[in-house]
Amino acid sequence: MEKELGAVDRIYHQVKEMAASYQFKPEERLNESALAIRLETSRTPLREALNRLVAEGFLTSRHGNGFFCRSLNPAEIMDLYEARAAIESEAARLAARRAKPAELEALAAQLDLSKDRYSPGASPVDLVRLDETFHLGLAALSHNGELVRLLKNVNGRIHYVRLIDLQSLSERDGPAAITTQPHGEILALVRDGDGERAAAAMRAHIERRLEEVTANVRAAFSQLYAPLEIATSERRTQGSSTL
Repeated sequence: MEKELGAVDRIYHQVKEMAASYQFKPEERLNESALAIRLETSRTPLREALNRLVAEGFLTSRHGNGFFCRSLNPAEIMDLYEARAAIESEAARLAARRAKPAELEALAAQLDLSKDRYSPGASPVDLVRLDETFHLGLAALSHNGELVRLLKNVNGRIHYVRLIDLQSLSERDGPAAITTQPHGEILALVRDGDGERAAAAMRAHIERRLEEVTANVRAAFSQLYAPLEIATSERRTQGSSTL
């Protein structure tokens, strides 16, 4: 039983990574037999992993018709961005009340070390992972495990669109437009214990990108059906990292 549970976890993480990066096309039916062979597993642990991913919103299921990749549409992505703003603004507010000085210093040091990685030519894949690391780190300072769990789920479901967003922002406004400055400003408010302003700053930081959602989803479809550099870079990174 323990060995089977370990297999389910392994398959769950592998398929989650594939779903997050849309290695399955939107609304594509998963070929369970081919996937089982690819992942070197049997159908039973695969089915359990797929059902977990349905429950988390990474896949959908249709009675009698199997499992499908989730859709990719502006309304759903907008909902997820709004959910992210709500989760992270509350996490920032709580962090201002609950974070310990040593935790704040550690996150500030981590942010400082990451500055040089926000540079011209940086991969959108690397930038999104750096960004997620900071946001999850700040959410953890809320000392509310449920908020962190919810944020991880939302991050996974908007991961591919965020890659497109960072790429388009960099191409339009130049690499200098992508910096750690907003993160530093939010962290400073948290360190000052100003929960309301920290929450407002976090919400504004996230919602600033909402107006680009429709264009980014359209670009995501273009990348998925005519893969360019970002898709290649994403898959290359998957070979050396996991969600």
